[in-house]
Amino acid sequence: MTKKTLFAAALLLIAMAVGAVYAPGLLSGRRLPAGFAAGNGRIEANEIDVATKYAARVAEVLVDEGQMVEAGAELARLDIRDLEASLRAAQAQLRQARQAREEAAALIAQRESDAAFMTKELERALVLLGKGHVSQQRVDQARNQQRSADAALQAARSHLASAEEAIAAAAAEAERLQQLVADGVLKAPRKGRVLYRLAEPGEVLGAGGKVVTLLDLSSVTMTFFLPTETVGTLALGAPARVLLDAVPDLAIPASVSFVAPRAQFTPKQVETRTERDRMVFRVKARIPETLVAQHIEKVKTGLTGMAYVKLDPAAAWPEWLESRLTREAAGKP
Repeated sequence: MTKKTLFAAALLLIAMAVGAVYAPGLLSGRRLPAGFAAGNGRIEANEIDVATKYAARVAEVLVDEGQMVEAGAELARLDIRDLEASLRAAQAQLRQARQAREEAAALIAQRESDAAFMTKELERALVLLGKGHVSQQRVDQARNQQRSADAALQAARSHLASAEEAIAAAAAEAERLQQLVADGVLKAPRKGRVLYRLAEPGEVLGAGGKVVTLLDLSSVTMTFFLPTETVGTLALGAPARVLLDAVPDLAIPASVSFVAPRAQFTPKQVETRTERDRMVFRVKARIPETLVAQHIEKVKTGLTGMAYVKLDPAAAWPEWLESRLTREAAGKP
């Protein structure tokens, strides 16, 4: 074969390859009209690390990786026998402090009675002194007894105040220990899927030791990147559509929930329309929580796809971005 023949054959092969890539999209009419922008990205969800509040030994891990859990479900239990013993001691101290308060209150009643009696004794002694029936020494003695009774009453009241403070301190300590005992049961803060099981029974973890990592499926987004000239007209809350590579015919309704406040260099894994798109903005399209809840068992993070956003509010979505899900979300038949 001549060089011209080989060159023509090569051109034909290139044309066939390009046609194989772009012909399906053209034949299906999947052209994005004006007023829209698109970027490739992947599905993401928040990861929640469920960790210990204090150093302890893991007694049980009640979930496995991949398991769906409801909010408040028990994930793991720690060995808290020493804390339970401390809690019982604190509760005993609280009971003692309350008993001491009752004793101080009874002592105050007694001291008040004594003080009242001594006050009357002093008054009677003063009357008798005026009539000449008693000596000054008897009056001084009654006055001294009355002052002693008042001092004893003040001491009893101080004891009552100390008992009240002791009760407050014992109650606070018991409450603290009770909270630590409750923290010995690790619970799911949100409904989600167990992503990682990071500890096993018998392991001793320090404060903040991770036991389980949950995937919060109530906040599912697709992160993608748009060039600078596009982001200028993109508003928060703008309607969006998500098409996953695994399900290319299902347009998932979404809305723009985040636009980065500053541009960044194009990440290596992100494809751009032109080579000159050096600076891009990170954008997130959030899928409605109600829709995620309906299909939560099928939600998987890391899936790649395309996100489409509406830049012009007057623009109409093309038919291939109006799937059953988007029509249901918009209340259309």
